[in-house]
Amino acid sequence: MSERPGKHAGLAHVIAATRYSLAGARRLWREAAFRHELLAFGLIVGLFAFSAVPLWAYLGAILLMLVTVAVEAVNTAIEEVTDHSSPDYSDMAKHAKDLGSFAVSCLLLANGLWAVWVLALAWNLVTL
Repeated sequence: MSERPGKHAGLAHVIAATRYSLAGARRLWREAAFRHELLAFGLIVGLFAFSAVPLWAYLGAILLMLVTVAVEAVNTAIEEVTDHSSPDYSDMAKHAKDLGSFAVSCLLLANGLWAVWVLALAWNLVTL
């Protein structure tokens, strides 16, 4: 087992926190679901560009995607900890994983609804 790294303060703390965040991003990149979410975001941005949507639509999509990435990271952390602490089948572990998955699904639905609403406005299918 590795030795726990020491605590940092000031600028060293900021540098260490950045290093930890980048390590988390590298870990999240190994998740197929995360890569699929990024692909879907790219498609949404492409449709937005093709449809000449206003800046606020992009900002909404970016904010929703950032929240989705954050929840996906937490979901992956839940799965990692659950798999470590409960290597055999456990109803409690299943519930923890299912709840994390549900949280991600809610945000994916929010992203999809946002994209559909923005595109419907851009294509004059609905009005305000």
